[in-house]
Amino acid sequence: MSFSSIRRFATAAAAKSPLVINKNRILASVILSRSPQITRDATPFERAYFDYKEKLERQQASRFPTEFYFKKGSLAERRWKEEEAARQAAMNDPNQSLTEAVLETQASFQDETSARSNLVQASRVTDADKNNDLKSLDRALQRTLYLVVRQSEGGDRWIFPQGQLESSEYLHEAAERYLQHHCGSDMDVWFVGRQPVSFYREAPSRKNDTEGQKVFFMKARIFAGQVKPSNGVNDFAWLTKEELEKYLSPEYYNAIKDSLGDL
Repeated sequence: MSFSSIRRFATAAAAKSPLVINKNRILASVILSRSPQITRDATPFERAYFDYKEKLERQQASRFPTEFYFKKGSLAERRWKEEEAARQAAMNDPNQSLTEAVLETQASFQDETSARSNLVQASRVTDADKNNDLKSLDRALQRTLYLVVRQSEGGDRWIFPQGQLESSEYLHEAAERYLQHHCGSDMDVWFVGRQPVSFYREAPSRKNDTEGQKVFFMKARIFAGQVKPSNGVNDFAWLTKEELEKYLSPEYYNAIKDSLGDL
């Protein structure tokens, strides 16, 4: 019997009964992610490529009309001339990039202009990174973070938030219900779609248990808020893809790894 027919013929009395198909309990799980908050650092190859491209464009560029853009004798003109001298020196040094040369000259002007500007460049490393606070959403700003929990009924293992599907529900409805029940209602969450992105089958864990379980993973993203775990959740963490491999069981991780972004 198909899932659609089960839903269509569900009675009011069976509305809250767990759904079991072919001796497998059907569970809905949520892969909840927080997208990167800042651009990632460039790789050495990317830095070398962009520096080569910048130097090539500079060789072909027309002369810059300083008299039109800067007042003679002004701080802006002096600053530009020093930056231009640094750029010219970098053009003759293949081991130095134009960006690094400009940053070095800008550092000399920092004390002189700090009193005129209230802008402060934030660090790319947060306090949560320094303290290794796995519960904070302010860590690993260059990477995607994923929410994993320890649910009371799941023992001591780490899993994505999940719960059993009722006979009157769709997968995305059950996933949203369990996420709110276990992790609180203070999160602004958007479910990407209504189709599962991955699947995991688990055999019966006890000898006398004749039912296994099939877990269908739904994808969602968090925009604001934070987890407020209920009594059904013992612990939670926001982890990168590499960290997930250390926390999840090998079989569980292999079932969902291709649904996770590398960033």
